[in-house]
Amino acid sequence: MANLEHPPEANPHPNRPAQAGEGRVGAHALRIAAIVLRTVFIVLLLVLTVRVSLPQNETIWTAYDTPADLVRVSLGIGVCAWLGYQLFIIPNDAESSRTWFYLGLVAVPFALIVLFVAW
Repeated sequence: MANLEHPPEANPHPNRPAQAGEGRVGAHALRIAAIVLRTVFIVLLLVLTVRVSLPQNETIWTAYDTPADLVRVSLGIGVCAWLGYQLFIIPNDAESSRTWFYLGLVAVPFALIVLFVAW
């Protein structure tokens, strides 16, 4: 009976034995791409949060006059602080790198579109 939970590693060249470092180049490139996409996505969210949290009709110095603007600026500062913190937390396992890679391929263009529309 075949073991479907843990399939054997496929050797792309069956005539020669697989070498120890062949899979590491792809994994390293995936990790770098995932980190770049994750960083770009978080920076875009940070910029979008700053843009949305600015007061509607006034400057930042008169935000205390309107309670809604004060709440908007306060929440914006909190979200920006959290996103800034998340920017420096780097995932260190292969599954999170793969997840951020695929999520980044979809989320970065979407965040760019939303940023363009909101600006």
